[in-house]
Amino acid sequence: MNTTTDSIAQACTAQTTIATPLGALLLVRTAKGLAGAWFEGQKHHPEPLSAARRPDDELLRRAANQLHDYFAGERDSFDLPLDLHGTAFQRNVWQHLLAIPPAGTTSYGAIAKALGSASAVRAVGGAVGRNPLSVIVPCHRVVGSDGSLTGYAGGVERKRALLKLEHTSAPA
Repeated sequence: MNTTTDSIAQACTAQTTIATPLGALLLVRTAKGLAGAWFEGQKHHPEPLSAARRPDDELLRRAANQLHDYFAGERDSFDLPLDLHGTAFQRNVWQHLLAIPPAGTTSYGAIAKALGSASAVRAVGGAVGRNPLSVIVPCHRVVGSDGSLTGYAGGVERKRALLKLEHTSAPA
């Protein structure tokens, strides 16, 4: 684990796992909102959490329904309370991710520039990679400055599939 997942693990009040076309997705909530969504095998996936498995939890059920609609092509954004756990810098980067329009992309460099530090590209990449809310905070919409698909904590094939689902022209 890392400090982000440690923080989420300590605050976690319920969890569930849902099936998606891209594999199992662990959903985790705190008292404040949805705090985690990790694909099985994803980098930075938390260790087994001690919170109760609660597929009947209202927020987790809403998140699952919205994700199912997303994967069915019936939704392109999410309306859920989020509880983002991370450093102030990470949370700033994640807020920029939330502003990327559906079917749109941006680059790590563009985010660094928007944050007022064009040289912080590597730090932005690190923050994007530690995003604890896959799909919902759309880190898959961040590409290289030349439009190439770069790393994705859930795997580049998942990134390509998510972009294709959103009807973005994903590089081959």
